[in-house]
Amino acid sequence: MGIKSRTGKKLFVLDTNVLMHDPTALFRFAEHDIFLPMIVLEELDRGKKGLSEVARNVRQVSRFIDDLMTKNGSKDIHEGIPLTGALNLDNGERSEDELGHLFFQTQLKPNQLPDSLPGDVADNNILGTALALADMATGREVILVSKDINLRIKASVVGIVAEDYHNDQALDDLELLYSGQLELESNFWDSHSKDMESWQEEGRSFYRVSGPDTKDWYINQLLFQESEQNLEAIVREKKEDGATIEWIHDYTSARHSVWGITARNREQNFALNLLMDPDVDFVSLLGTAGTGKTLLALAAGLSQVLDQNRYREIIMTRITVPVGDDIGFLPGTEEEKMAPWMGALTDNLEVLTQTSGGDWGRAATDELVRSKIKIHSLNFMRGRTFLNKYIILDEAQNLTPKQMKTLITRAGPGTKIVCLGNVAQIDTPYLTETTSGLTYVVDRFKNWPHSGHITLTRGERSRLADYASDIL
Repeated sequence: MGIKSRTGKKLFVLDTNVLMHDPTALFRFAEHDIFLPMIVLEELDRGKKGLSEVARNVRQVSRFIDDLMTKNGSKDIHEGIPLTGALNLDNGERSEDELGHLFFQTQLKPNQLPDSLPGDVADNNILGTALALADMATGREVILVSKDINLRIKASVVGIVAEDYHNDQALDDLELLYSGQLELESNFWDSHSKDMESWQEEGRSFYRVSGPDTKDWYINQLLFQESEQNLEAIVREKKEDGATIEWIHDYTSARHSVWGITARNREQNFALNLLMDPDVDFVSLLGTAGTGKTLLALAAGLSQVLDQNRYREIIMTRITVPVGDDIGFLPGTEEEKMAPWMGALTDNLEVLTQTSGGDWGRAATDELVRSKIKIHSLNFMRGRTFLNKYIILDEAQNLTPKQMKTLITRAGPGTKIVCLGNVAQIDTPYLTETTSGLTYVVDRFKNWPHSGHITLTRGERSRLADYASDIL
């Protein structure tokens, strides 16, 4: 059979960073074939040591390849290793779908590249191998897949078709991302008020509406309509013939403040309703700097930990990706090492602990609050289970979908997870707005009745911050 004889099947040459990013990439190209240059195996070998997520992914790739070679050991490796029957990590079962073959660089020598691209550089070695492969396997489309933009540019310059790895892309366009709220048309009640029911239950107002628009709603989606009544409601139940909505709590007044914090706009009011709802186990808040994500999450957490005793403590964590140069190794305990990354926590606690009891009152409140907040590093989350905790994951846009899954599956009974982030500020290499773990969970959780999402759009820091955000 071999590479040449499998005409009609595309041949994808994988860069090392694709496998480091997603270990299951070997099985994500349907019926088409995979080719691994020898330099990719060398780079995988160099990256296998350590406790980082990348090192774990590399070791998983090695296990996949070893498993494939063990099962097909009697076959000639030059003919390709069938990928059919590979482990499907989505459900833990073996897939018998028609997949392609895995080929290694056994005898193929890289083509000579221009003098400006020396072959002793790993990326250029991959380019030379892809060119030689295209010359040898005539009649087959050879495509280089890489997360490295510069490598894709160089590939296009030397005449190689190059693509980004799209399998982990949650959406084609960020504009399609679920916002968590929906504005009702002005004539909505004309077509949906027929047979409408309303009732009171434990001081809460419910309405059951029916009509064509309700089919597109999601449970825990926030609805609003700017009219005389100024409707603000949340979808509580959805059926084929209609939906049940509930009038939300008004957290914009000081009488209904949460740990002294009131909502300054509609989106913040929606966010506090989700954060304070005991039936919502997972909340995601997206928004630019200054929209109040961290302050709202902390205020709701303190209220439910200290006032309502709903959770035992608040756990705050974030991925440690520096914006500038790294500051090197830090001494101290886990919390002391994480302290430089938790400036947002410190800033918001100053706001939340402002009491009228003078210096002594503020000091006592501050000590009480800090005793209920634990700071943990994401590096030590694997294998843990959190019971009755209120977990805040800050800067979640810097996590990959796999890292996000690792964290969320740590939640035990009675635990609530709040993910905060701004997908316009991604610092992790090879992550984009559409492949971020935060985008991934917002899209995947929108159909689950115990989750909620809201995108905050209005900055509430200061007139200076708002003006700078608009013009800079």
